[in-house]
Amino acid sequence: MNESKPGDSQNLACVFCRKHDDCPNKYGEKKTKEKWNLTVHYYCLLMSSGIWQRGKEEEGVYGFLIEDIRKEVNRASKLKCCVCKKNGASIGCVAPRCKRSYHFPCGLQRECIFQFTGNFASFCWDHRPVQIITSNNYRESLPCTICLEFIEPIPSYNILRSPCCKNAWFHRDCLQVQAINAGVFFFRCTICNNSDIFQKEMLRMGIHIPEKDASWELEENAYQELLQHYERCDVRRCRCKEGRDYNAPDSSAFLCVLSKWEIKRCQCCGSSGTHLACSSLRSWEQNWECLECRGIIYNSGEFQKAKKHVLPNSNNVGITDCLLEESSPKLPRQSPGSQSKDLLRQGSKFRRNVSTLLIELGFQIKKKTKRLYINKANIWNSALDAFRNRNFNPSYAIEVAYVIENDNFGSEHPGSKQEFLSLLMQHLENSSLFEGSLSKNLSLNSQALKENLYYEAGKMLAISLVHGGPSPGFFSKTLFNCLVYGPENTQPILDDVSDFDVAQIIIRINTATTVADLKSIINECYNYLELIGCLRLITTLSDKYMLVKDILGYHVIQRVHTPFESFKQGLKTLGVLEKIQAYPEAFCSILCHKPESLSAKILSELFTVHTLPDVKALGFWNSYLQAVEDGKSTTTMEDILIFATGCSSIPPAGFKPTPSIECLHVDFPVGNKCNNCLAIPITNTYKEFQENMDFTIRNTLRLEKEESSHYIGH
Repeated sequence: MNESKPGDSQNLACVFCRKHDDCPNKYGEKKTKEKWNLTVHYYCLLMSSGIWQRGKEEEGVYGFLIEDIRKEVNRASKLKCCVCKKNGASIGCVAPRCKRSYHFPCGLQRECIFQFTGNFASFCWDHRPVQIITSNNYRESLPCTICLEFIEPIPSYNILRSPCCKNAWFHRDCLQVQAINAGVFFFRCTICNNSDIFQKEMLRMGIHIPEKDASWELEENAYQELLQHYERCDVRRCRCKEGRDYNAPDSSAFLCVLSKWEIKRCQCCGSSGTHLACSSLRSWEQNWECLECRGIIYNSGEFQKAKKHVLPNSNNVGITDCLLEESSPKLPRQSPGSQSKDLLRQGSKFRRNVSTLLIELGFQIKKKTKRLYINKANIWNSALDAFRNRNFNPSYAIEVAYVIENDNFGSEHPGSKQEFLSLLMQHLENSSLFEGSLSKNLSLNSQALKENLYYEAGKMLAISLVHGGPSPGFFSKTLFNCLVYGPENTQPILDDVSDFDVAQIIIRINTATTVADLKSIINECYNYLELIGCLRLITTLSDKYMLVKDILGYHVIQRVHTPFESFKQGLKTLGVLEKIQAYPEAFCSILCHKPESLSAKILSELFTVHTLPDVKALGFWNSYLQAVEDGKSTTTMEDILIFATGCSSIPPAGFKPTPSIECLHVDFPVGNKCNNCLAIPITNTYKEFQENMDFTIRNTLRLEKEESSHYIGH
């Protein structure tokens, strides 16, 4: 289809409103199809009362078929506009018994409201929705929170109030421009950042919120400067023979060995650096501040020598303190210059949505793509090979191609990135790198240490989160607190011990009722306690609590110190660990807890219908979801989601693209995991619909499971 150049459409009139204006903010994009001699404003087309989007987005004009547009123009030609008195009024007020019709620009002129959601309803000036304020205590003008010009705080067509902040008022025009620029993902209240309540009210009041990314996100390399780290040694005497700008590759990423010529940035300002050797830093974890920041900190009068945290007195520690309570977050270590870090950590007090944080981390992902060749039957090894490839870069966009082992023809077919990450996280959760039933801690696996698999596991988790993978949800609170606050500030509990024999020793010690019983148990376990360095002199019965604490500390934390440090290094990929430490409350919800159970309502709202659906099939679909939820089907909600997307839960960063539904004249449903699209069959009866859905989903997932287990069985 040929489209005219932007300059050529200036003199062509819209077939609905007959205006030549090209004003996207007011009338939407002006589109001309030369082949059919057709020019329309997007809003004029969208709001017309007698037309539906029956085609795909690329068909006709925005999915509106050309023959449908012709019919609507013909229908409107018989209706007179109640504003300009000319024919062609394609939009009618939806209020009962109201017979007013008008052109879109005429409706704007008379302050009609057009709702760009649901059924795209239109209301004339007498029946339009209004904002009702119960009491108006504003005696003086208030500024529009977008343009800052003062306005009278009285709700009207041109003045709107935020539904979530009583002091936030806006010009309608300011809101509309803001919505077009921000798009659905970033349009929110300028005061409290609420998006759900705010967008719902603004849509009701006729603000168009386009389903697109924000305009500033679409600029090429818009955030490139944020991804550039300062890499220069600024100490007075640099000892590196390669020069001040030399930064050794991060050897710790592969060998867990630190290079003395790596550059560490000032922890306060980040705009000065030093080679580790030039400032005699023995480890990457050691704090370093530049001279300017150090002078400010020491001269501020607020600097105090770091105080050690006092451990609870052994006489006050009971069984519930050691065993039955969840480990609680402790204060982070204090060090010279830590004031700025405290300011960063204080930011975690302001709760932020984890999906927003992951989207921010996703800004690092570049347009350049890297194709990963994955064997679904051997997901772990093929993922390891792909991530260890010298050409792999975590910040490249990921494409997945599935291959079959020992396939002489070298065939491959497109795969779903989110399905691959979901399968990888499932394998990781059940791997020998972790121990425990539901809440897991790191295990001690010498072979995995030798192959550096703990680092790779941390790296995989970080990549999965940033690239749209599922919630891991299997971390214990103890492992999470070690990552956020440090092992020295974390107290394990009995549930963290997966070794049955060690758990029995702890229980026996803790339930001893006399000093004699306690000493007898210690004598029985003497060799074990001596081996782990936990022998202690027993003088009172309460000493058992400190002994239990020592055993827990060794078994859960000290024993796996090397795997933990390696795992932690891997989690630093793409800045994930730093984000976790800055916003622990947000990340705890996805690292330590499984996603909420799916329901009919959640799935119904998750899948969008892009084309005009078959009403009967759509009704069958909603009934089917309810039947699955009520247990009247052999499938589950998770089965449906896996069939359509490859994921058993909704990823924290959401699906991309958004899951959609198509109604097709086919016998059985079809799931396209690459596009997150589910095609449902159009059938004569609901019974036939459910039988076809159950049969296809159940057998497809069974076959996939058999294929994935084939590698393990052989």
